[in-house]
Amino acid sequence: MFEEMRSRRAAKRIKPGDGHELRRFRWWQSLGRSLFYLRLAGGEGGHSVYAVDVRHNRSDADGYANADLFVDGRHHARSRLPAAFPVPGGTIEVKKCAFGLKRCHYVTTGGAEHQLEPDRASAEGRRARLDRDHPALSRGIGFLSSVVLFGALAVLISQLLEKLTQPAPIAAHIGTFVSPVDLPAWLNIAVGVVAAMASTERATRLRYNWLLDGGAG
Repeated sequence: MFEEMRSRRAAKRIKPGDGHELRRFRWWQSLGRSLFYLRLAGGEGGHSVYAVDVRHNRSDADGYANADLFVDGRHHARSRLPAAFPVPGGTIEVKKCAFGLKRCHYVTTGGAEHQLEPDRASAEGRRARLDRDHPALSRGIGFLSSVVLFGALAVLISQLLEKLTQPAPIAAHIGTFVSPVDLPAWLNIAVGVVAAMASTERATRLRYNWLLDGGAG
């Protein structure tokens, strides 16, 4: 029942495309655009290439981010995010987070999931190439990103607890929590910047955790 309701809502967000041509990815769009591809078998033994294009720094008149679906290089449909585009054999699901995409997968009617292939020139494509060419380095960067986010989250929680327990009525009942970490304002800003960088790195791999990446956002 819930899945059916969600599918109906997603279908209502889809608008027909205007047929314009897909523009190639430019290097300066790395932080503001995601572009993914999916190749599916078509009729008479042929294939069609589906492309999902998301411009992170653009929104519609109502302030919503959108995903555009192209078929063989032509604009086929547009949907507000989160999007679910029906395609042969399944659905392309697209979801956004504060630092990029957290999902761009082809989900078959049988329930199997496959992440779409990122454009080689995009940030996601470059990150995927690093993972293929230098897997050990890639794992190290991924581990460091997680450590940074865990550390930033610990600092945030400790400082928040200190502020929440400072009012006299609360302090009288449970005492005042003193944060073991007392950072100057400039260092708190630096921690936030580093955490944002770590979440951006995770977004290039479509990795998302509501606590780590949601907290950083």
